[in-house]
Amino acid sequence: MAALRRYPVKAMGGEWLRTVDLDNRGLVGDRWFAVTDHDGRFAALKDTRRFRRRDRVADYRASTAGDSVTVSCGEERWTVGDPQLDDHLSARLGARVSVTAEDTTPHQDMGAVSLIGSATLQWCAERWGPVGDARRLRANVVVETSTPFEEEDWVGSTVTLGTVVLRVVERVPRCRVIDVAQDGVVPEARWLKDAGRERDLCLAVYADVIEPGVITLHDRVLTSPRS
Repeated sequence: MAALRRYPVKAMGGEWLRTVDLDNRGLVGDRWFAVTDHDGRFAALKDTRRFRRRDRVADYRASTAGDSVTVSCGEERWTVGDPQLDDHLSARLGARVSVTAEDTTPHQDMGAVSLIGSATLQWCAERWGPVGDARRLRANVVVETSTPFEEEDWVGSTVTLGTVVLRVVERVPRCRVIDVAQDGVVPEARWLKDAGRERDLCLAVYADVIEPGVITLHDRVLTSPRS
């Protein structure tokens, strides 16, 4: 396994990890918080029924320390729950918002864990242009692979990482987010149009957690046949 990344606040920049616990929901703490407006819609880099496009949310980065989450923007820092953070976000996003914990509406898009192979990222960068960085896809797990899109062949199979067992359930459909500067990555080439023409707009895969546990950077990746 080549990289682990968690996003404590949805749509904000995230944090690199060396080890992380997984429960049935996914990486513990991943997308647990979101920036929510008075209509209950989440700030994001796209518009849907659940999300409202507010690109400036990407100016912020979130990291975890123990039981607290720190949000930064430039030199300023706050702990989630600080009213000054909500005030700063509201002023920057142009609407009254607050950082809220997940309740009845899930913060994740479609799957518990997003996973992509290193060979896929390299193929995309070489064919479509730089940068081939998993952060532009907001993926949780990058696994070392030798064949582009190998991870798509795992749909319907189980994958063991450390003490965790995942079931790969589907490919991940993509939107404008992959071409937006966010999470410390400035794309030098646009991928979305090419992804639509060559990959059915899909990059990476979603997986459900079958057996919770712990995964650590450089754990071996073991796959089993489709059941």
